[in-house]
Amino acid sequence: MAIKLCCFPKDPLGDVETWSESVDKVLGCKAGQIAFREFLKSEYSEENILFWLACEEYKKIKTVPEMISSANRIYSEFVHSDAPRQINIDCGTRDNITKNISQPTLTSFDSAQKLIYSLMARDCYPRFLKSDIYHGLLRRTDSR
Repeated sequence: MAIKLCCFPKDPLGDVETWSESVDKVLGCKAGQIAFREFLKSEYSEENILFWLACEEYKKIKTVPEMISSANRIYSEFVHSDAPRQINIDCGTRDNITKNISQPTLTSFDSAQKLIYSLMARDCYPRFLKSDIYHGLLRRTDSR
């Protein structure tokens, strides 16, 4: 699967070699996020990175009304038992978020985000490093 360069910011492939160091290197740059998302999409698990990114943005919220709105959006999109992009978390974590969603805090999704991060780091990331997507991007940087 080829990734279109138009999707990347300027000099998108400068950090590709560092992505093999850790999942944090992949998640820490926009090009890495895009490539990892494309890979997860090919594995039908794109909801993981979308949820993780939504949580990262959620933690930056400064106002209560915005927090409530964003918490409800994240909950209905990823956490609710009928969510269109339901993440794979244990029922205890899901129940705890459900119980507290009416009064969200900036840490409302932390436990679920940690679980999803762990899943991506342990399961998806090693497969990403073996993927055609990653190796194609490495070849592009080697040919520069």
